[in-house]
Amino acid sequence: MLWSTKELHSYVIQAMEGDIGRVHAFFFDDQSWDIRYLVCDIGVWLPGRRVLIAPTAIELPHYETRTIPVRLTKEQVENSPDIDTDMPVSRQQEIALHRYYDWPVYWGAMASEEAMAMPSAAVEMAQAVEEQEGDRHLQSTREIIDYYIEARDGNIGHVDDFILDDAVWAIRYLVVNTRNWWPGKTVLVAPQWITEIRWGDAQVHVDMTREQIKNSPEFDPAAPVNRAYEERLFDYYGRPKYWH
Repeated sequence: MLWSTKELHSYVIQAMEGDIGRVHAFFFDDQSWDIRYLVCDIGVWLPGRRVLIAPTAIELPHYETRTIPVRLTKEQVENSPDIDTDMPVSRQQEIALHRYYDWPVYWGAMASEEAMAMPSAAVEMAQAVEEQEGDRHLQSTREIIDYYIEARDGNIGHVDDFILDDAVWAIRYLVVNTRNWWPGKTVLVAPQWITEIRWGDAQVHVDMTREQIKNSPEFDPAAPVNRAYEERLFDYYGRPKYWH
């Protein structure tokens, strides 16, 4: 199912024994656009703390109850490595986190099936060269909200939200509000149509013209994204469909 990250920000995270906090953000890889972690704000329970939860521990969100169950105990979360989610997450911190929960790693050569079966100590040794470096491709969805969208011929709006796919835990679309240039219209842009992200300028460059975006199928944030809409969107731009 496809979800708005803004909507998920109101969802409660449920450990095995009960609620532990709410969704604060998602960390994703800006090359693959895979979700690497859910950032859970547990400040109501443990003041001042946010924790990272990998998709491997996350159940599917429940729309009716507005909850996201996780396969963790409260004790596990309370005793997990303390990571400042407002700062770049170092590889050393990720190693500590994955060792603590016994989660599979996703980075480098150690993400292979063979490496998944290796003991944690071997994983740590193999990744020693990366330990002190933060993952330069690990970004927060909250950080990129309000980035400017630059078409081939100029500014067209700003990033307003993200649409993620819980079947594979990946970002499928950026939600673009075009009120900067064309008032009142919201459209979707797939990550594969992005040509460049200029972090210093807070800009996302896309391989479309402003006129193309202006005339693209309009997105209604109040309605779920369905396959019929996706078919119209991809056919309009003449782009290959990710589900084929």
